[in-house]
Amino acid sequence: MTSFDTSPQLNAWRVLLALAVVFVMLATTGWTAIRSQREATPLQASLDAWTHGSVAGQRLPDPRSEPTRLARFFAGLDDAQRTLLAHRYPLAVGNMNGAPVELRYRANRIALRQARQVERERVHDRDLTAAGQRHAARRLDRIDALLRPGRHILAFDPAGSGRVAEVFGSLRRADRISVVVPGVDTDLLTFQRTRRAHTAPVGMARALYAAEREAAPATRTAVIAWADYTAPRGLGMDAATAMRAESGALRLNALLRGLPGTAPVSLFCHSYGSVVCGLAADALPRRVADIAVAGSPGMRADRADDLRTSARVWAMRDADDWVQDVPYLEVGGLGHGADPVSTGFGARVLSAHRAKGHSGYFVPGTDSLRNFAEIGVGAYRAVDCAHEDDTCRRGLSGTDTSGRA
Repeated sequence: MTSFDTSPQLNAWRVLLALAVVFVMLATTGWTAIRSQREATPLQASLDAWTHGSVAGQRLPDPRSEPTRLARFFAGLDDAQRTLLAHRYPLAVGNMNGAPVELRYRANRIALRQARQVERERVHDRDLTAAGQRHAARRLDRIDALLRPGRHILAFDPAGSGRVAEVFGSLRRADRISVVVPGVDTDLLTFQRTRRAHTAPVGMARALYAAEREAAPATRTAVIAWADYTAPRGLGMDAATAMRAESGALRLNALLRGLPGTAPVSLFCHSYGSVVCGLAADALPRRVADIAVAGSPGMRADRADDLRTSARVWAMRDADDWVQDVPYLEVGGLGHGADPVSTGFGARVLSAHRAKGHSGYFVPGTDSLRNFAEIGVGAYRAVDCAHEDDTCRRGLSGTDTSGRA
């Protein structure tokens, strides 16, 4: 979630929660209709074309196959055949969990160039309103930024408000992998910001990657800025329910199952992103070692044990974070359950000193970012707990993966 004047938003949450049952009854039909729609998007068109395609005389596998099967398929092709598929079906390959990550980067550059041409035409489309042309210009600017040399785009979908995921570091060579899962108002236009950079997924991931390298220079790390789900807009009905988080959880688990190698994975989930991570928890691959949430409105669970995950559950909240005023309950499908930093929840509660509000957890120099980095490199005994005792480190022993005793 982004930080802004929150009093009206908090009042809206309270009203929504007070009228939970009524709203759910009124809205269920509309939500069902929305969820049942299958709009013909560029990505869907690419997937449909893939299902009718072939290479070297063999039919292409179902793009919805398990990542392990798709990985075997691509492994059986030579580089020329893989390149051919990337050029022929760029959006399909670029978003295919199980495809080699370098091939996905290549395919997404092709898809981004195609999307750039579409937006260039829309900027000068006289059938669009002036506002529509300005919106196209903003999208064009964001796409141009994603196409700059050295960027590794793991997923890209231009439909609607747009979805993106970017990698910092090498996924194939990483000893540890971190995934940043952001909250509301996250899309193509807000994936990266120049001002207040650390409030956007790219800035969050870059800061975490730098902090991990500082924490353990000998540990090879990779960080994914994962904005590859349709996040709620603002603090309205979608943000108060789990609808967006449910689909996001499925997409997050699909990503995790398709990651190369066997390196441990840590999830860093901010605000509504913690709802996504909470719903994803019971299906996470075993390699996911940690779920760390910051500024969470709840994880759709009453206790950490209810998440049914083998991953360690960490939580933090800055003293000035307005999210603490959101009612921590779930009624009639609205609200997200217990407070993850409360004693009864059972998470390992970390210090967020100097984080400064709801959007400051990834700012360099904060305890929150340093704690995230220590978790990301596996240096669990180096974290600072929120309280004077060391309860957040209880039960953690042995040498961590950063090599520090």
